[in-house]
Amino acid sequence: MDQSNRYADLSLTEEQLIADGNHVLVAYIMKPKSGYEYLATAAHVAAESSTGTNVSVSTTDDFTKSVDALVYEVDADKELVKIAYPVDLFDFNIIDGRAMLASFLTLTIGNNQGMGDVEYLKMHDFYFPPQYLSKFDGPSTTIRDLWRVLGRPQVDGGFIVGTIIKPKLGLRPKPFADACYDFWLGGDFIKNDEPQGNQRFAPFKETMTLVAEAMKRAQDETGEAKLFSANITADDYRETIARGEFILETFAENADHIAFLVDGYVAGPHAITTARRHFPAQYLHYHRAGHGAVTSPQSKRGYSAFVLAKMARCQGASGIHVGTMGYGKMEGEASDNIIAEMIEKDVAKGPYFEQQWLGINPTTPIISGGMNAIRIPGFFENLGHSNLVMTAGGGCFGHVDGAKAGADSMRQAEQCWKEGADPVEFAKQHKEFARAFESFSADADKLYPNWRDELL
Repeated sequence: MDQSNRYADLSLTEEQLIADGNHVLVAYIMKPKSGYEYLATAAHVAAESSTGTNVSVSTTDDFTKSVDALVYEVDADKELVKIAYPVDLFDFNIIDGRAMLASFLTLTIGNNQGMGDVEYLKMHDFYFPPQYLSKFDGPSTTIRDLWRVLGRPQVDGGFIVGTIIKPKLGLRPKPFADACYDFWLGGDFIKNDEPQGNQRFAPFKETMTLVAEAMKRAQDETGEAKLFSANITADDYRETIARGEFILETFAENADHIAFLVDGYVAGPHAITTARRHFPAQYLHYHRAGHGAVTSPQSKRGYSAFVLAKMARCQGASGIHVGTMGYGKMEGEASDNIIAEMIEKDVAKGPYFEQQWLGINPTTPIISGGMNAIRIPGFFENLGHSNLVMTAGGGCFGHVDGAKAGADSMRQAEQCWKEGADPVEFAKQHKEFARAFESFSADADKLYPNWRDELL
């Protein structure tokens, strides 16, 4: 059934829709199945995502039609569809009137993902008008809070050198805590990896107690503050809260040195909002384990990594993993720096929309996935700054001289980039960075083919 007469209005302009401020705008890449017309399929998506169905129903009235989602732009050659969703379509809390990301996703990638006339449909960008954006929590803490704990300036406080304890599973409590201590002798931030929790070989409470002791010892020895991101992901919000409260009690006077990691993709908006609202003083570390199932460029359905990061800022993530922009082991390209810009800046352009964040706190890019000191100068050159958290697991624990040297090599790599120095020449005066060339020789061979002649 062609519903384009009702659910499409190509006379609408994006400029006017944004000026009116009454619609959420969504840009999709869509392909109809063979035999289906493009605009008719796009209108079917709008209908299924709002007030329509595949038949005419007797319960529709004039008011119902006033909240129809409308296709306002199509480009079949580029497979582009843009749909305007009236703000009034979305669900709001009965307790405080706040917006729900679950509702946004239910409408915009709900039933339309399984429609029989759609070959594929993927969200690549969205725009929230001020009246809707203002109903989201946004971050309560930012990288400034981490810089404050570390005793750094609140503006351009710089690179937070982090790691992920490896192996990510299989360590008992004492070896895990010992690995934390070894890294903290040189680095700043340790991320509890996403599968780590309350395994039988590493009970949560025992492990966290030993990590808290390791933090105290490392701080006493180095005279520097240290940071730990603890995984509190759980199916049940009561378990999430119980884990968070135990950690804060256990770390005691170092409670402000703690971030809470939540797997926002697998545990969903419910878990992120639970952590954001119950622990507003803690840095909320959004880990996106599993996101590649829908965000990978190979996936033609769901939404992109850019959309995931933008949603995370709305929800209140203090930091979110954004990949390595083609410089690490994970999927990505240098152009992915657009993701970092969208979550950091107050006004930023996405693939299709410019978003004004209206003073909502920024979200920190957290970089992980095969990074090491050899790759860092090029990464920062592409991004243009180093005000972020980087968690390099193998990049620190794979250093030939150990975790402390690995952390030192990463810090030296940032210094190399800041000075605009040639990395091979810089390495001659910086031992840990030089030894990183030996530690990660395959990367060094690729990026700096002459390094062996100069450094060995």
